Amino acid sequence: MTKIKVLIAEDHETVREGLKLILGAQSDIEVVGDVGDGKAAIEFAQNLKPDVVLMDISMPQMNGLKATAKLKACCPEVHVLALTRHKDHGYLQQILRAGASGYVLKQSSPSEVVHAIRAVAKGGKYLDPTVADKLLGSLAGRAVPLPAKFAAITDRESEVLRLTAWGHSNKDIANRLNLSVKTVEVHKTNAMKKLGMNSRIDIVRYAILQGWLEST
Repeated sequence: MTKIKVLIAEDHETVREGLKLILGAQSDIEVVGDVGDGKAAIEFAQNLKPDVVLMDISMPQMNGLKATAKLKACCPEVHVLALTRHKDHGYLQQILRAGASGYVLKQSSPSEVVHAIRAVAKGGKYLDPTVADKLLGSLAGRAVPLPAKFAAITDRESEVLRLTAWGHSNKDIANRLNLSVKTVEVHKTNAMKKLGMNSRIDIVRYAILQGWLEST
């Protein structure tokens, strides 16, 4: 029997070791490596050619969002399963846009993680039951089809969100971009609606994952 080769990308060593024990106990799964940051995940995936990369979203060096996008660009045959504690709609949208095949929560049972790996390894899509129940109705515990893509925000909407994340008021943004305050409000509202955001906290989280708040 051909085993599913899994690479674990998770910055907490204790979590990595726990996952290795759980997955190593499965007769159809082989852990071929484990790393603690996004850059290493890409390098190891290129060398080890795993079937599935179990990708944490919050990691040093390069977060899981960027790592997923880069990994899918260089190794499109590798399936990425996002592993995170976040249930937010915004996180889900971003990681799926980046190319992940599924999304499983760290709070879920070990059997759920194993089930998710098997689902994406076969080329399916998977949402953790908690997320699926919230977003797509009663679809718990199985691979589910996802929308082809989420609505993309425009360059102007992105610019407004970036400045908002940096703490600028609508008036400040309007002055910077030579727009009316009303237009800024419309751009912000449209962008938040497209991305499933409900508050400024969601905007900041989105900005962090996009790398907008990193110093240059």
